[in-house]
Amino acid sequence: MPVFRIIHDRPGCIACGACAALNPDDWKMDERDGLSNLIKGKRMPDHKEELDINQSDFDKNKECAEGCPVNVIHIVDLKTNQNLI
Repeated sequence: MPVFRIIHDRPGCIACGACAALNPDDWKMDERDGLSNLIKGKRMPDHKEELDINQSDFDKNKECAEGCPVNVIHIVDLKTNQNLI
């Protein structure tokens, strides 16, 4: 059961590739526009992406969020709705 939600503010991405380098299981660089994508993420109408994850996927995605130079990767606790990053 998912515990966290990754919210990727894709329009703000600068295509640095840090997330894909740190966690290629969940992130990849789009060949068309060079921006990062959540591999199994759901694209929202505002072009943000969302992906619900389990506790086991938290640490590697937290590292991506902390390594993002423009702070466009956020992680929300689904139980408390608190933005952790």
